[in-house]
Amino acid sequence: MTRGKIAAVSRTGRPSASFTELRPYLFAIAYRMLGSVTDAEDVVQEAFLRYHRAGEPADSPKAYLSAVTTRLCIDHLRSARVRRETYVGEWLPEPLLTDDADPARMVADSDSLSTAFLLVLERLTPVERAVFLLHDVFGYEFAEVAGMVERTPDNCRQIGVRARRHVREHSPRFETSRAERDDLARRFLAAFTDGDVAGLASVLAADVVLQGDSGGHRPSWPNAIAGRDKVLRVLVALAADYDRLGLVVRPTQVNGRPGATVHTGDGALINVITVDVADGQVDRLWSVINPDKLRHLGPLADRAELLEQRRRARG
Repeated sequence: MTRGKIAAVSRTGRPSASFTELRPYLFAIAYRMLGSVTDAEDVVQEAFLRYHRAGEPADSPKAYLSAVTTRLCIDHLRSARVRRETYVGEWLPEPLLTDDADPARMVADSDSLSTAFLLVLERLTPVERAVFLLHDVFGYEFAEVAGMVERTPDNCRQIGVRARRHVREHSPRFETSRAERDDLARRFLAAFTDGDVAGLASVLAADVVLQGDSGGHRPSWPNAIAGRDKVLRVLVALAADYDRLGLVVRPTQVNGRPGATVHTGDGALINVITVDVADGQVDRLWSVINPDKLRHLGPLADRAELLEQRRRARG
């Protein structure tokens, strides 16, 4: 992907928009709209290309590019609707590792990056999602949003009210302090890697939910698993498999929440786990193993080989 400045100076003599400077901001909009790192990066690149081809026409490159990015995202979501409906198993956003992320890339508060929040946005129409994000998360006035989504300000205000109500009704609970959340996640991951059944049971909420996204790849959980006992059984079996295969669990921040990446001994990635905490207990677990959603994070493990290793280990 192109890096650096698209052009130094526009034909009007105004300074050109810097790809390096504006890319994190536009990515922040696109990722929240699409829930995909790969698609968000493609949209941002296309927005800059269109801006450049148009002769950099705006006094405010940031506003102009935000509008183009938003419209491209709306078009992408509309075309992706059928693919989402036929997706095999549960659909989760592509994980975004935020441990060492450039703060500018996150831009807005981390709650709006969480997996749970992005799934709430999935319930909105593309235009509702755009209006809500631009106004409530990125701070644009409705008059500015109207131009970006090609609606009237009054219409955008009505859309915003409707979208905000829906988001509030379905938003996840994030009542635990960050320090408590991080400590609880650390205890969970330690118990998981040690196969500590009692330790796991002590941190899991009674109604904990484990949701996985495999995209049809094995091993998979086609439906969410709910309840402490059921989730505990899955986690204990998974921890035993990881131990037999010599996999390494590395704590990290995923979408602004505690989580972990799981690697083979030679560093190839196999899984990304996110831990949500509410009311002092682990409330939700998200697991992404679909390789199509992990390619942006580096080399991946050969899943067929791992499954064969697991079969032999269980022998």
